[in-house]
Amino acid sequence: MVPRRQQDRSKASIEQALAAALELFSSQGFGATSMRQIADRSGLSMGNLYHHFPSKETLFQQLLDDYLARLTDPEHPLQKHFARAAFPDDLEEMAAIIEQVVDDNARYILLIYVDVVEFRGHHLRTFYEGMAARFQEVYGDKLEARKAAGGFGDVDPLVGVILAARWFFYFFTVEKCFGAPMHFGMKPKQATEEFIRLLRFGLLPRAEQPARRRSGKPPRGARGGR
Repeated sequence: MVPRRQQDRSKASIEQALAAALELFSSQGFGATSMRQIADRSGLSMGNLYHHFPSKETLFQQLLDDYLARLTDPEHPLQKHFARAAFPDDLEEMAAIIEQVVDDNARYILLIYVDVVEFRGHHLRTFYEGMAARFQEVYGDKLEARKAAGGFGDVDPLVGVILAARWFFYFFTVEKCFGAPMHFGMKPKQATEEFIRLLRFGLLPRAEQPARRRSGKPPRGARGGR
């Protein structure tokens, strides 16, 4: 059995390495970061670093895995929110929670873009491929029941909840991680309010919507119609 003190030292070394790697990967990318830089930033020897992480990519993958594990933990505020499945009545709460997630995990979110640019999404593909199934598991039955009761129009509400979650993540990522505040030309609160209103009530006047559904084309006079 490994002595407790040795376990504590090992855990501390791992945490130091991950913290240093997160700072470097998120600020200068994967390819531009070396194991030597990570060792120097973490205060570990090269031997100690390689003892815990046999490659730079192992470190990168561990950082992404840790972030996604926290985000999908049933006890995470976002997962508790999803579990209540109160869409679309709870969109304001969803926006607030996701804004906090982005605030708390800005460097991890930047790693997602590093993965896309340098690895074509290799380390995250499985997570995104399973996203629709996860939403279906949580929301599917409740949304279908509400739709059957007349609570939704001729749209797929599951697409709506996925769209909302992804838009909030996109919006706050650009605002907070990309250094582009007010990229919608308005303050975040106003932008989220506009998006929520659009998602709940649609773009076209309600009187025009049935005609659009029947023909499959925008009604005459609608924006974009000719």
